[in-house]
Amino acid sequence: MKRLLATFYVAGLTMVVFSLTMLLPLLVAYLGDDEGLTAFLEGFLLAFGGGGAVWLATRRGRSELHARDGFLLVSVVWLSLPLLAAIPLLIYFDGVGVPLSFTDAYFEAMSGLTTTGATVLTGLDYLPASINLWRSTLVWIGGLGILVLAVAILPLLGVGGHQVVRAETPGPMKDERLTPRIASTAKALYAVYFGLSVLCLVAYRGVGLSWFDAWCHTATTMGLGGFSTRDAGFAYFDSVPVEIVSMIFMTLAGISFATHFNALRQGSLRAYRICPQTIPYLTIMLGAGLAISAFLYVRGVYDDPVQALRYGMFNTISVATTTGFANVDYAAWPLVAPLTMLLLSGFVTSAGSTGGGIKMVRALLLVKQVRNELVVMLHPSAVSPIRMAGRLVSQRVMASVLAFMVVYVLSIGLLASLMLVSGLEPIAAFSAVLASINNTGPGLGSVGPMGNFGVLTDFQTWVCTFAMLIGRLELLTVMVLFTPMFWRK
Repeated sequence: MKRLLATFYVAGLTMVVFSLTMLLPLLVAYLGDDEGLTAFLEGFLLAFGGGGAVWLATRRGRSELHARDGFLLVSVVWLSLPLLAAIPLLIYFDGVGVPLSFTDAYFEAMSGLTTTGATVLTGLDYLPASINLWRSTLVWIGGLGILVLAVAILPLLGVGGHQVVRAETPGPMKDERLTPRIASTAKALYAVYFGLSVLCLVAYRGVGLSWFDAWCHTATTMGLGGFSTRDAGFAYFDSVPVEIVSMIFMTLAGISFATHFNALRQGSLRAYRICPQTIPYLTIMLGAGLAISAFLYVRGVYDDPVQALRYGMFNTISVATTTGFANVDYAAWPLVAPLTMLLLSGFVTSAGSTGGGIKMVRALLLVKQVRNELVVMLHPSAVSPIRMAGRLVSQRVMASVLAFMVVYVLSIGLLASLMLVSGLEPIAAFSAVLASINNTGPGLGSVGPMGNFGVLTDFQTWVCTFAMLIGRLELLTVMVLFTPMFWRK
């Protein structure tokens, strides 16, 4: 019981901090006199009050968290924050006479905070500025992880945070630190994230977007979330300069922020060269973009090679980095192209980035493991340890990677089967689950880039919501809660 009280004490604090982010769209609604004012005022009061109530009710349980408590805290927070984030959406749509179901509101909020970018909403062009700002800002908050931000703040209140970051940090190399104290690490990562966001904002404004559109798309570019203020996405702007800015910052956001931090601290690009993920990430993603562009030209989808390069490269980078922006309906291309892009989203981005999927480091370790097995088959007595960046990779890490991959594949198969049984067509069922668990956003078929997840039934929506959650928290972090050993003293 004491462990649960301590966990919910920190969760309550996090909910209070999160509720303060509603003040930004509340201010925008007040200054712009838009219809979201009441929704955000009431939403803030409910979220702040609810978080404060949890905090006060569990104060007597305040204590330092143990390692296993970090897993429970991460899951509790990532289940509760979408609930709070959905409140303004429910109030607004009910107020304008177009009620949004709780299922869809929770899905939209979960999609934002997990940086998935799938949406159930239409008519984005006509939504109040405060609502579109809130959707985009959710992606930005979720981009580096709300708990990384909390870890930088909660130590000031006497709450330790290493166990939280260990559970929250993506990738198998969870115990690495950039600075001696975990709070300093979180602040360093957040400083890099904020700095790149400012550069992206200025760049978008410089190529012609309004400050509002520039911020909304900066938030979803750096968070690799893909929400837009327009139903047509980037096709609405139809601007090569805007797309170039997007491609640059999507690419940067797909690199580990630890690597960005090291490059800035050293004042050298060497950090990118020695990072085991960055070069493979850039090589595979950009190589695939060129190959798909050439394929589109050869197949006659585009008669102009420059046009083929524009659409092929932008959408490949967008999907591979799990962002989900689109400047054309790529679902209409020959199936091999969008399917390849969707498969790339499963492994291309770096651990420590804002991207989803299994991460490049795991893919590289799996390749090395396969190569070692082939060596052992030919030379049974050979000893061939696996190394990453010149360091020996322990068997425990390799076992963790292999276990993760088994759970990843089984989860996709099980969830896709549920979607099929519920009546969704095969291509949409598979792509919706894959796009959700990889936090990519759009799938194919009826949930394609110019489609919408609003076509799903409530059951199908909850399946995708669950997939987004376990994908964002990297599967095992959630599933460990369902083991009896976790709850034993």
